[in-house]
Amino acid sequence: MKNSFSLSPIFLVAIIFSLPAIFIFLSLAQDFSSNWMHLVDTVLPEYLLNSLKLFIGVSIGVFILGVSTAWIISTCEFRGKKFFSWALILPFAIPPYIMSYAFTGLFDSYGSANDLARFIFQLDPETVLFPSVRNITGAIIIFSFTLYPYVFLISQTSFLNQSRDIFDVSRTLGLSRFKTFFKVALPIARPSIVAALMLVGMEVLSDFGAVEHFAIPTFTSGIFRTWFGLNDLTTAKQLASILFMIFLFLILIEKYSRRKILYTSNSTSNRELVPTPLKGYKEFFAIIVCSLPIFIGFFIPFVQLLYWTIFHESTFFSSDFISLITNSLSLAAISSIICLSIATIINYIIRIEKNNFLSFINKIITSGYGIPGIVLALGVLNLFLMLDNLSNIILTGSLIGLIFAYCVKFYAVTNSSISSGFKKISINLDNVASSLGSPNRRILKSIHLPLLKSSFLIGTLVFMIEVIKELPATLILRPFNFNTLSVSAYNFASDERMIEAAAPSIGIVIACLIPIIILIKLIGKDEIE
Repeated sequence: MKNSFSLSPIFLVAIIFSLPAIFIFLSLAQDFSSNWMHLVDTVLPEYLLNSLKLFIGVSIGVFILGVSTAWIISTCEFRGKKFFSWALILPFAIPPYIMSYAFTGLFDSYGSANDLARFIFQLDPETVLFPSVRNITGAIIIFSFTLYPYVFLISQTSFLNQSRDIFDVSRTLGLSRFKTFFKVALPIARPSIVAALMLVGMEVLSDFGAVEHFAIPTFTSGIFRTWFGLNDLTTAKQLASILFMIFLFLILIEKYSRRKILYTSNSTSNRELVPTPLKGYKEFFAIIVCSLPIFIGFFIPFVQLLYWTIFHESTFFSSDFISLITNSLSLAAISSIICLSIATIINYIIRIEKNNFLSFINKIITSGYGIPGIVLALGVLNLFLMLDNLSNIILTGSLIGLIFAYCVKFYAVTNSSISSGFKKISINLDNVASSLGSPNRRILKSIHLPLLKSSFLIGTLVFMIEVIKELPATLILRPFNFNTLSVSAYNFASDERMIEAAAPSIGIVIACLIPIIILIKLIGKDEIE
């Protein structure tokens, strides 16, 4: 009786969360229409090629930016290090599609950068010094400078966890710092870095806003055009199935890499790395390397959006703007509460059952993070259309579908926070409480929940950041006449009304920036303790 009660919630959640993906894959059993044949003969190879170019280009970009800054912050001591250690995370607050809007207005023929250059150098009005960013190269740059924090954070953790003894031995063997990095530190951190690169790759392949704004044909933009342009939902789902299979392959690579993510040393000591003080040109070089990602990835787009918002006449800051903020924050808050509750129950069941199979099922549930927003939206829409036909309740186009999609996609975020929190709680507390006759529910309520406050806060903040930035799922599943900051920014930008798009865009940045600052303080507090 106990096992059936405890197993049912996890299996029920796993089944429900898997339904959107199942509906997407079922489309492959349907007949392939003439539209599909047309796509295969014309644009599908281009979708594959452009997606591959973005994946490879961004992977190289985030590797260079993330690993280099992580190594400098982890192993060197220089002026401004404390500032850079948290400021390098700031680009997380700017989604790629928001940065693409800012850079378009900045570097277009008559954008701010070219206007400023013509004014300073008294150039001809037709002179263009800065090239347009509306191409694959521009997209690679934008993705690299907004997504490198994934690699930076994971690489920094890996470098800091490496023992000083290893580097001392490498130096006694005659290896320079440069060779030590490439022959010792980098190979040890490789599994962590590969896992981070796979996360970045999934973000790039699932992006819709930036590639749509730059008119780059990729899988996500192709799915959207097939659905709304050709009015062919079945073919759109079949395209989504291919994209989803690519994601499953990337998830397998990420899981395979993480099998070696824990490094253990046979040394009797595990001394922490002692940062090397930098002076002269070396210090200057370190400051430049750490400043560049912050300047390009955060400062430039933020200032451009702020300039549009403040110095151009805009009637946007009204009750409509307040409504958008309210919609975005309330959706994020409600979804996070539901998802945190699910993650807490599941992780507590796994804790008391000590069952590896349950842990495996939970990992399956977390794989929803790898489903692109537009693919997930298609699956949820299909599921709710079926439920509409089976009942008298109209669920399609309701907030329920949107909240459900958020929970499926971002459950991994809350699960990671709650799971880490449970691991920090000694099992002896459970044993003592059980010996005193406390039932499991009371142990959870009286002991675990108070100790999980920090995990709840971190999970909520990260979840809310993800929800506020999410565009494709929100754009497709939102109720009629219900807008959020991301949808409003997209609608203005898609009509080339970049100045009007600035207000909701700056709203997204600030709404994400506040939780990020709180997270930085929480992380800093944990390190001190």
